[in-house]
Amino acid sequence: QVQLVESGGGLVQAGGSLRLSCAASGSTGSITGMGWYRQAPGKERELVATITSGSSTGYTDSVKGRFTISRDNAKNAVYLQMNSLKPEDTAVYYCNAVSTISLRPYAYWGQGTQVTVSS
Repeated sequence: QVQLVESGGGLVQAGGSLRLSCAASGSTGSITGMGWYRQAPGKERELVATITSGSSTGYTDSVKGRFTISRDNAKNAVYLQMNSLKPEDTAVYYCNAVSTISLRPYAYWGQGTQVTVSS
């Protein structure tokens, strides 16, 4: 089992920045990939950014050039630096971790942190 706890959300004006943090605990040695998802009101949860154990990253098109995902393996943490925020970035942001145990993938989720961008 892996437990994830997010922090760093809040209210910011358009053009501002926020940094989200996610701390993992439990069976962290089994984690292969981590990422951030978001869900806006009335919309489906969408992938924002991912990072592998080797620190390869990927981003959804709408955040490329504005968001940066990073990982500190020693601290079992993943971060999302969000710059040039837009009102459409408003959502609950969820940390995600994927573990592989006995060749089976398991996905874990944090409780979510609210990000609100005012215009």
